[in-house]
Amino acid sequence: MKVARSILHLGLVGAVSPQSSLTSLVNLFIGTASGANGGSGGNAFPGAAVPHAIAKVGIDVDLTPRQAGYVSGNASVTGISLTHDEGTGGNTAGGYGNFPLFPLTGCGFESCPVGIEARKALRAAGADAARPGYFTTTFTNNIKLEATSTRRAGLIRFTFPEETTNFVVVDLTNDLQRSFEGGSIQISPDGRVLLGGTYLQSYGPSNYTVYACYDFAPPDSTQVPVQFGTYQSISVSAPTNITVTPGSTSLSFVYTSSPSKIQAGGLLAFNNSVVLARFGVSFISSAQACANAEEEVGAAWGGAWDTVQGESEGRWEDVLRRVVIDTGKEDADVVELLYSSLYRAALVPANLTGENPYWDSSYPFYDALFCSWDTFRTVHPLLSITSPRQWADIVNAYIDGWRATGQGYVQGGSDGMPVLGDFAVKYGAVARELGVPTDDLYQALVDTAENTPPNWYTVGRQNTAWKTFGYIPTNWTDPSGATGLPTREASRTLEYALGDFAVRQAALALGKPQADAEKYANRSMGFVNVWDPNVTSDGFLGFAQRRYANGTFAYSPPDACSPVDPTPHSCARGTDNDVGFYECKYCEFLGKGGGVVTETSGVASSWEYSFFAPHSMATLVGLMGGPETFVSRLDNYFAKGYFYAGNEPSFELPWLYHYAGRPDLSALRIRNVVYNNFGTGIGGIPGNDDSGAMAALLTFHLLGLYPVPASRQLLIGTPFVSAFNLTNNAFNTVTKFVVENFDSAALTATPPNGSSVYVSNITINGKASQSLCWISFDDVVGGGEIVITLDSDAATAASRGCGTGDRALPDSLGTGGFGAL
Repeated sequence: MKVARSILHLGLVGAVSPQSSLTSLVNLFIGTASGANGGSGGNAFPGAAVPHAIAKVGIDVDLTPRQAGYVSGNASVTGISLTHDEGTGGNTAGGYGNFPLFPLTGCGFESCPVGIEARKALRAAGADAARPGYFTTTFTNNIKLEATSTRRAGLIRFTFPEETTNFVVVDLTNDLQRSFEGGSIQISPDGRVLLGGTYLQSYGPSNYTVYACYDFAPPDSTQVPVQFGTYQSISVSAPTNITVTPGSTSLSFVYTSSPSKIQAGGLLAFNNSVVLARFGVSFISSAQACANAEEEVGAAWGGAWDTVQGESEGRWEDVLRRVVIDTGKEDADVVELLYSSLYRAALVPANLTGENPYWDSSYPFYDALFCSWDTFRTVHPLLSITSPRQWADIVNAYIDGWRATGQGYVQGGSDGMPVLGDFAVKYGAVARELGVPTDDLYQALVDTAENTPPNWYTVGRQNTAWKTFGYIPTNWTDPSGATGLPTREASRTLEYALGDFAVRQAALALGKPQADAEKYANRSMGFVNVWDPNVTSDGFLGFAQRRYANGTFAYSPPDACSPVDPTPHSCARGTDNDVGFYECKYCEFLGKGGGVVTETSGVASSWEYSFFAPHSMATLVGLMGGPETFVSRLDNYFAKGYFYAGNEPSFELPWLYHYAGRPDLSALRIRNVVYNNFGTGIGGIPGNDDSGAMAALLTFHLLGLYPVPASRQLLIGTPFVSAFNLTNNAFNTVTKFVVENFDSAALTATPPNGSSVYVSNITINGKASQSLCWISFDDVVGGGEIVITLDSDAATAASRGCGTGDRALPDSLGTGGFGAL
């Protein structure tokens, strides 16, 4: 069936019944283990937030890496701040962490330890607790802190052990990176504190300016500051020598082009055992931050806690209920992993609509899109199924970025291209009703595919080379004068190819000239130009390699930068990358539920990237010697340790047996990957969550689906639950998936012989599917019932493959797939 051509109610099917509250099933502490040597424990954010919020309120520790501010364990806390990242890499000290508060007691006003090192304190054992929309912990001195929030505002509450004179520090300068470059603080006797400051981003070369507004005197309460003042370092050369000035109402520091070591802020005293603060945050002004607090928390905010927390939890309940399972029936670990993953996948990007500090626009605006290289693979496809209204707003932000500056700080290719192509394919027919201008969307894709910016290190692509050679050559100077980082040549070629496939798909979906579709289809096959048929490794012939402008290949060992690289190489995004492939220089390997971290020199090897052509996998199957050799090669890839579950080009690899007609092997491999790499403990994410990319990946694994980029196809396999409902919030449809012969014995890394784990039949609204390996996006979101039948006969499953129909195998462009939509 085709997706309906308008946004309307299409009717509901019988629903799976969950327990009353899905938010209670979310574990916010998965992926909060400490990292080492520049690695990470997942970098997950466990504080108070609503979906896609600007305000992400949580505690900050003095231990790095702390990309999200928080690390499990006994590290000292330096404050509770208003903004955080979720699951990113970047600077190990972290991103954001602006305007932290800190509670103090038992000191004189002028002698209170307001400096960040002097004030830090340990948490009581087991004191941290969180659920969607709420966070709390207690220090060893029995001061308790709590937080709840809205999109741009919220409440922070301190409960002191005694009703004596207690204090709250309002820190201006100490973000997570200690990167303060200038700003100001103003304190009013009525308890209002205004702040604004400029700080460095955690990823990328730029800075940003952010503002906040704190109120400490609720109009419906007796709480008022009994004393206030400011504090600051005596000098930059002595930043820990700090003077507190009672009665002072303001401080201002001029902008400097490099971070200042100065420490400064405000101090307020209260004769209350409970001190409540309302806050607002803004990227426009402190006045706007106050207005945000007034609008979202309210004027009578002294008694608003339960309302704010309840509304926050309600917003999360709405997100989680877009995937419903019988929580009392399914495996408890699977339930926890599924809903915790759905939660993290909806934390970012941040909805800055009304807060765009860069340009005037009437379109929705989202920021923190620097993980597009990660999220285009899983987060955006997940949004396309459950949350297209939010996704349309995010797509508008990508298009607005093209209108204003380009598509952002790139990592591997131009990572917004698959996102825009995916939206055009799936929602182009109803884009107007979702507020997305498709002519602008398409022009953004074409401009990105055709133009070479002056510096393609930060924005866009090296298209002069791409269009001249059909690959990105090594050691080539662009005669146009455009410059960039001349590394990652092989992996950029592979990702440029996928980007052009996204343009081809958008051209077909939006009714653009057939010549456009043909041009970009041809260019998208350029990945074959970096295939060196003469390179061997482990007895397998042919691997992706760098290539010079004269056509000769530049050899890199196929295992270079793999987790088992015997000679350390760098695959980082830097000038030391000498192998032609991209991802992290130091990566983390965390086992299920554990916290063990191993340092490696990179995980973006030719062994991994040689499998990357998701739009034409049949071409790779042929280049590798046919289906049987392809299967052997995949088996070897996993057996030799070349696989790393936390590296994004690895995401699809457990599913690739489908393209050789062996979905039975995919089913076994996916279970092995999930149970050996994910878990419900603090080390339960195999690397950075990367703005929810890992969370969305696990969601797809558990549901037995995997998206093919910029297409209407999803690979289908064996779910980890016996039934689930998918709700689409644009079409108002509910699609029910039922798994017949579901076998809980198969919920293990190595399902025992005789357990039902192989897909033997699929029906869609009572009609047999044309394939056992893929399903149409139209059917996934169209409403109705999809029945997946399992059996336990491994030999029969191997011979059955994807089925016998002409289109049983998933599509590949090189063999005529992905035809006119």
